[in-house]
Amino acid sequence: MKKHYTAIISHTFGGFASKKFPRAFQKLINHGYVKLMGLDMSEFKSPSEYSTLNELFTRALITPRKIDVGENIMISPVDALVTNYGEIKEKKAYQIKGMEYSIEKLFGSYHKDATKAVEGGEFVNLYLSPKDYHRYHAPTTLTIKSITHIPGKLYPVNFPLLRNKKELFIENERVIIECLDKKGRTFVMVLVGALNVGKMVITFEKKIQTNSKIREPRHYTYENVTLEKGELFGWFEMGSTILLFSQKGSFTPQVKINQKVKFTEPIGVIN
Repeated sequence: MKKHYTAIISHTFGGFASKKFPRAFQKLINHGYVKLMGLDMSEFKSPSEYSTLNELFTRALITPRKIDVGENIMISPVDALVTNYGEIKEKKAYQIKGMEYSIEKLFGSYHKDATKAVEGGEFVNLYLSPKDYHRYHAPTTLTIKSITHIPGKLYPVNFPLLRNKKELFIENERVIIECLDKKGRTFVMVLVGALNVGKMVITFEKKIQTNSKIREPRHYTYENVTLEKGELFGWFEMGSTILLFSQKGSFTPQVKINQKVKFTEPIGVIN
């Protein structure tokens, strides 16, 4: 199977973003991007200090944000826009109002039990724009059961496509992370690739190489891998989307559609 044109574009852009240009030219690129996208750099180093555009994309916070350690509070894992949320019914969720899709297809064949477990639970969609902080963190303390990398296309995940392209999340490359919360209830995070997302990095699984030559799903299982609340576990190289799915009765979202949230801010109550 040949690479889709969106993957080729993204791979090419990723190569440019990872290239170290002469310092003066790199400074021009970085400052131009900050101005063009309207980045708020108040929590980060000066744009001039990043040696590639990719380093600017995946920038770390200078000072860690304070995390609410309350066990009944779920925090946002990212800086993002809430594009939709709601109840999972008949194995379906919504990429945006009026555009449903199959969770069974999204999760894939390795996570059939998880598909059943989240029926009647809640989903939350978090969209990261190119100007957002691109690192992702654990929204609560989680034990990782397994991960599946499903290669696919890299269509943009912006509002025009969300409104008009059916099953966008299913067509795009994605990483499914199946977890258990502290009470042993299923919680699933799905990282969705998008145009110009050269990589989706998982810090504890180096074998996952997104936007690569891989053409078939690859599955990994774990024992004794735990993410503490707020712990960094990877980053997007450019913006994209994280989808959260919880078992019935375990989580109550407290967000609004089109609400801007930041990593460490509460997005709901853990029951």
